[in-house]
Amino acid sequence: MKLYGNKKTALLFIAPALLFVLLFIYYPIVQNFFMSLYRWKAFGEDRIWVGLQYYRRIAQDPVFYTALTNNFLYALISIVFQVGFGLVIAAILEETFFRRFQGFFRTVFFMPSVISITVVGLLFQLIYHPSIGLLNNFLKAIGLENLTRAWLGESGSAMYAIIASSQWQYIGYIMLLFLVAIQKIPKELYESAEMDGAGAFQRFIHITVPQVKETIIMNSIITVIGGFKVFDEVYVMTAGGPGRSTEVLATFLYRSGFRNDEMGMASAIASIIFVITFVLTLVQLYINRKIAEE
Repeated sequence: MKLYGNKKTALLFIAPALLFVLLFIYYPIVQNFFMSLYRWKAFGEDRIWVGLQYYRRIAQDPVFYTALTNNFLYALISIVFQVGFGLVIAAILEETFFRRFQGFFRTVFFMPSVISITVVGLLFQLIYHPSIGLLNNFLKAIGLENLTRAWLGESGSAMYAIIASSQWQYIGYIMLLFLVAIQKIPKELYESAEMDGAGAFQRFIHITVPQVKETIIMNSIITVIGGFKVFDEVYVMTAGGPGRSTEVLATFLYRSGFRNDEMGMASAIASIIFVITFVLTLVQLYINRKIAEE
């Protein structure tokens, strides 16, 4: 027992994992920040000190604010649909009537999340196609031809069209996490509430939501971080267009680093993405702690 209670022995056990984290996570983060203070190219050896010049450029670039707004919009809508509707769907599937079909619906909702993001992007490009796309043809078939448009070709609708495809892909994954959490809730709570005359909605509000609040916070953190890391969907479907209206921070980074070969600029954008996601995660963890203390 002494061996396992020894702090030095415990440190030896965690040392490999700690070294791995320091070497492959924290060191690159610090190195990236220092690289953002230089002007350098991907295949060049020269590095020129520019200090905070790239950060000033970013602060004055309207594309950065467009990208930042799109990321916030992406994260906000994802919380509402993936976390909000994911919880509702999970609660419905746990109702007595749907429980017998739960395996089928669980598979149907979860299946999109295992499909390649590139494949999903190409699929929705076809769905949104102005002439042969499923969406416009459906709207024409039900008499709503005035609502048809070039969904990915107009700056007013392109970002929302991309976000919609992401909700379709990931809501099943979030739903599955909620389903696991709901199944851990003691059935006696629901039975007691039902005997007291509580309806399905009241049981959902007063039992399900409070009992899965930690899962709600966890899923919110996953969703927000995903909203600020999004790249593939945007790049495949619009590449930031039309007119850079669907630019997000990751595509802004890619364009700066791999199109314009301004690696210092790309490093600065990467540092900003890290700071934003880190701060938002700390805020959500703080809220989670406050909720847990209540």
